[in-house]
Amino acid sequence: MIRINLLPHRELKRKARQQQFAVLAGLTVVLGMLIIWGVREMVLGQIDYQNGRNEYLKNEIAVLDRQISEIKSIREKIQEMLARKGIVESLQSNRAKVVHMLDEVARRVPEGVYLKSFKQTNEHLRLAGYAQSNAWVSTLMRNLDASPWMESPLLIEIKAATENGVRLSEFDLNVRLSESPEEGNHAEGEEMKSSMTAGVGQP
Repeated sequence: MIRINLLPHRELKRKARQQQFAVLAGLTVVLGMLIIWGVREMVLGQIDYQNGRNEYLKNEIAVLDRQISEIKSIREKIQEMLARKGIVESLQSNRAKVVHMLDEVARRVPEGVYLKSFKQTNEHLRLAGYAQSNAWVSTLMRNLDASPWMESPLLIEIKAATENGVRLSEFDLNVRLSESPEEGNHAEGEEMKSSMTAGVGQP
């Protein structure tokens, strides 16, 4: 028996193609959504990773800032300690020099001279006092100039004065301190001022 298909075959083929297109479109949409979701998750993951790195860098920078601050503080303390060390060394080096200077002054003042004060400023020594006459002042200046510790005595002022009813010559002179033979080329210390009253001999 011969069978004849009376259904329109073109319509069937068209419906079949439409179904295939719908299925492919649906699969494409699903695949596109999956791709978009995957890309979004990957981007969010990269952002979270970068945020984590940024936070780590911030923490490390904060640690470095604290360390830099501590190093700066330590350097300041070291500079202060070095400055104090320099002052102490300078005072220690000048201490022996002061002792020699006082001894030299006591040795070089003649009998006819009475010192009422002297003051040291750096390498200069200023002497003030009374002498029985101007000749004794000249003798004092020669004695100071002959000392290995002193040089270039300079008379600043000399005038007549009366002390305890005795007529005397009041003088004021300046002398430069030189390096001692023992010290050689030892460096000068920082500025040191000392003033005191001393009496050597009697007028």
